[in-house]
Amino acid sequence: MDEHTAHMRRALDAARLGPEADPNPRVGCVVTDASGVVVGVGHHRGAGTPHAEVDALRAAGAAARGGTAHVTLEPCDHTGRTGPCTEALLDAGVAAVRYAVADPGPGAGGALRLRDAGVDVGPGPLEEEAAELNRTWLAAVRTGRPFVTWKCATTLDGRSAAADGSSRWVTGPRARADVHALRARVGAVLVGSGTALADDPALTVRDADGRVAGRQPLRVVLGTRALPTGSRLLDDAAETLHLAHRDPHAALAAVRGRGVHHVLLEGGPTLAAAFLDAGLVDEVVAYVAPALLGAGAGVVGDLGIVRIDDALRLDTTDVAVLDGDVRIKATPRPSAPRS
Repeated sequence: MDEHTAHMRRALDAARLGPEADPNPRVGCVVTDASGVVVGVGHHRGAGTPHAEVDALRAAGAAARGGTAHVTLEPCDHTGRTGPCTEALLDAGVAAVRYAVADPGPGAGGALRLRDAGVDVGPGPLEEEAAELNRTWLAAVRTGRPFVTWKCATTLDGRSAAADGSSRWVTGPRARADVHALRARVGAVLVGSGTALADDPALTVRDADGRVAGRQPLRVVLGTRALPTGSRLLDDAAETLHLAHRDPHAALAAVRGRGVHHVLLEGGPTLAAAFLDAGLVDEVVAYVAPALLGAGAGVVGDLGIVRIDDALRLDTTDVAVLDGDVRIKATPRPSAPRS
């Protein structure tokens, strides 16, 4: 392993120490002095905290002058809650910067600014691994809309609820804990008003003992029906946004306007069908229980498909067994939106 790869590998390890929760990417940085010795390692710890470059430069101090910064994501050149990383790198006097992934945002990356100031800037190794670390964030920046994960829980015969409407619980405790871990990573959880009225879900992140976590995603209800007084979605456990329409595109635009990069679509079947039909589902996480109901609500509504040849096909990316239940991760194959 050459020294650039070794330093970027260490920067990736540092990046993984940061919070996985939306809306910020996980970024790591390793700073070496002019002789190539590591003098600073840093990572981003969440919104409003110093970026990875600043964290590493603080550790390096004066030893950074004339050295090299290895960063997992191209340094930023804009001011948000913190200042631009380009300025911090220039003030520290680094001679070179290597980054694994270019920032896809229009005008967001700082490579050009650094080059104009005389810094040797170029792409570094491990691009694919660094991109995977922030795949949802990168996708949201590239497309201009949040990355959408559709989560569903179903029996072997594709039922999400019994004939009487009961759906607690289709899957077991370990699968449900996995769902809470998934919720903890996203910026918003979205359900249709029909599901909100029928199930009265809390849509909060909770631990195994039912305790509500400190950080909660935005709860979003899409649909024209109003939530009744006393709905758990109107409690103070988390913020709830009610969008009184049925337009998936407008819903994603609304939550993107609140800084959300990753949306978890949780139900119900009509809402899932609307997002799938519009080509707005980027990933499916399905929990399949070894159970049969024979009747009851299906996991997804009518997609207008009448021939098997027209089935919406997905590519499986991961399969795991969670105490008997099976979790399947899959991505829809690229196709033109159906609506």
